Amino acid sequence: MSDIVPTFGIQSVVSKVAAAELGLKAGTPIAYRGGDQPNNALSLNVMNPGEIAATAGTSGVVYGVLGDVNYDPKSRVNTFAHVNHHSAVAGSASDTTRLGVLLCINGTGILNAWMHRNVTPDISYAEMNDLAAQAPIGSDGVSIIPFGNGAERILQNRETGCSIHGLNFNKHSKAHLVRAAQEGIVFSFCYGMEVMQQMGMDIRNIHAGKANMFLSPLFRNTLASVSGATIELYDTDGSVGAAKGAGIGAGIYKNADEAFSTLEKLEVIEPDTANRQAYAEAYARWKQVLAKA
Repeated sequence: MSDIVPTFGIQSVVSKVAAAELGLKAGTPIAYRGGDQPNNALSLNVMNPGEIAATAGTSGVVYGVLGDVNYDPKSRVNTFAHVNHHSAVAGSASDTTRLGVLLCINGTGILNAWMHRNVTPDISYAEMNDLAAQAPIGSDGVSIIPFGNGAERILQNRETGCSIHGLNFNKHSKAHLVRAAQEGIVFSFCYGMEVMQQMGMDIRNIHAGKANMFLSPLFRNTLASVSGATIELYDTDGSVGAAKGAGIGAGIYKNADEAFSTLEKLEVIEPDTANRQAYAEAYARWKQVLAKA
């Protein structure tokens, strides 16, 4: 039976056989372990209750930290021990509880990629974002349900598929379709985040790497405005987080604060309070469409 060791600490060392295969030095310590989303949260220095990490690639993830034991009885989101969780023992402080709540949505960036291939194949993603910005908030009544990549856990494993609603051939264009797709992705995030809020998570600040869907000004502005959370974009990724985690475990850094002292914040996006009502109405209409899907 293997020994139980801390997340940040020597797990093992590289063997001679592995060293020969990988070109590494035998005896190199392996000093950290973590799943992909807990590790992504680490890379963004998301360690304490109320802090949120998000990614939006083919699928989308919102990962938040809880300081109390809780779970969703319908399993629409999953709860894990976060990388800095410590089991409570008699006489210890309760703040050792650090649980990661994971919201995963299959159909997010893959919808944006589908739109690019099939609706706007002749322009770049950046140009597609500019095109989408020409349509008004709410896409002039067009709503897109983005769940076309299989069953969705936040829908209790229903497979609703992707669908377009409210399309009018006389007034809607490519711009409306592309904007409605990005808005639909945002709305799916917010729909799942409501489950996290029901579990007691206070979502005020979202950390993300400046990549994938977060490269779109429309996407990130809509997410901030619908959720009411400030978004902070950082120059980092999961590989950097894993390296820093190993540095903590190997004693190169004395703690996480030192390891992430050089984490560079690239941009801050605040909610658009002037258009709060327009965003709220678009999201409400989307939820009504989803309820009938």
